Amino acid sequence: MSIYTQYYRNKENIGRLLVKCPDKPGIVAALSKFLFEHGADIMESSQYSSDDPSRMFYIRFEFYCEGLLSKRKQMEEDFQELAKNFKMDFTFTYNETKKRSAIFVSKEIHCLLELLWEWQSGDLETDIPLVISNHKEAQEIVESLGIPFYYIPANKDIRKEVEAKQVELMYKYKIDVIILARYMQILTPKFVEKFPNKIINIHHSFLPAFIGAHPYERAYERGVKLIGATSHYVTNDLDEGPIIDQDIERVDHRDNVPTLKKIGQQVERRVLARAVKWHLQDRIIVKDNKTIVFH
Repeated sequence: MSIYTQYYRNKENIGRLLVKCPDKPGIVAALSKFLFEHGADIMESSQYSSDDPSRMFYIRFEFYCEGLLSKRKQMEEDFQELAKNFKMDFTFTYNETKKRSAIFVSKEIHCLLELLWEWQSGDLETDIPLVISNHKEAQEIVESLGIPFYYIPANKDIRKEVEAKQVELMYKYKIDVIILARYMQILTPKFVEKFPNKIINIHHSFLPAFIGAHPYERAYERGVKLIGATSHYVTNDLDEGPIIDQDIERVDHRDNVPTLKKIGQQVERRVLARAVKWHLQDRIIVKDNKTIVFH
């Protein structure tokens, strides 16, 4: 399908279907037949079969269907039988409603600025009802865009009270995804379990090396040759959740600590923005502690 055809189609009639199930013959044919019989035109299809003992199958469809808003309830009900026959875990999503994103940030605002720029340009298709921070560095920028800014000081001694306020805000604003744009506080298991595969984090890719404070100083002392960033879903295992995206830049002996940090921030910005976009576009299926990402 050309970009021009997609552009002139009513976005409210675009839907997505994500499926994971045990691999067996006939899955693609059955899914394609189902969409055809319900008047859906497949715009994009990506699939993957795992080559391991689990033998799982994953597929993502993006489809166009006239009158989708009135048809979708019946479509989902009709899909139940097919899903049962193939033991499918599935998700239908619809272009009609944008996902709602909450951004958490601390002092370093480079990732926040990237997300806001992408959002302003229309390349980050989400609503941003609020930004939460334990510092005030981002307040003026955020509020200048008409986005509510919540300053909530946080540390390990008041973590329970802080997270109670944050959870209340997530429910108040009906948040679909939480983006940790360099939010330098550890989230408790109680908080994380409320939002499974809905919290996206970003950090440097030195781990498991240079754990803790001042990673770039220690990387410089070691003479690293690669600077990278990792974006992943947050789980109760610190910085070990399913990885969504990673990227790197080469460095050498000419680069000092400030230069390494600047390069690191550039990589973090683009990696986090990509990960968030893929999540918003329903391009990610989580299996155990890894992701299948349909670019």
